[in-house]
Amino acid sequence: MAQKVYRSIARFYDLLDLPFESRRYAPIRPEMFAGLSGRVLDAGVGTGRNMPFYPPETRVTGIDLSPAMLVRATARRDRLARDVELLERDVCDSGFADDHFDAAVATFLFCVLDDALQLPALTELARIVRPGGEIRMLEYVYSKNPRKRFVMRLWAPWVRLVYGAAFDRRTERYVPQAGLDIVAHRFLYEDIIKLIVARVPG
Repeated sequence: MAQKVYRSIARFYDLLDLPFESRRYAPIRPEMFAGLSGRVLDAGVGTGRNMPFYPPETRVTGIDLSPAMLVRATARRDRLARDVELLERDVCDSGFADDHFDAAVATFLFCVLDDALQLPALTELARIVRPGGEIRMLEYVYSKNPRKRFVMRLWAPWVRLVYGAAFDRRTERYVPQAGLDIVAHRFLYEDIIKLIVARVPG
């Protein structure tokens, strides 16, 4: 489902997202990478919007299941002259060796993954990130403010149709099941965009 959606919108994705990118996402993307070093996985790299914020002390591999989105990410990488490895991989079955990465970042990826894929994706990230490494996830949640929540519910069908995403994934509940420890969770934009930081035990 999601792969078909992104094949259709890849050419227009950055344009569709532009108002949200400038006002919401760009200011908080640096939080995803603050303090990270070594080998970092950008899971669900999309069109490569995170690339300007990769710390110089990291070696980043970006994966995505959509070839069309990776085409856009490759163009952005070349335009920014960044040394980023881009691969077509499934976050639920990545093919990387155990403990391959020092950390992983997933920006709105879990908003796209259906409930049945949440635990497999987290379990796979737990496998390929070394013990002690962090997995940072940025995702939308429904606001507790009645007015904001009502507006989000109005937007939800369109978000599902265009992006294959949802506001109610509740990824946090799967984190312990994947053998991960939640070490932080806080809102970065109002009460609708949350950063979840999980750590691989060890």
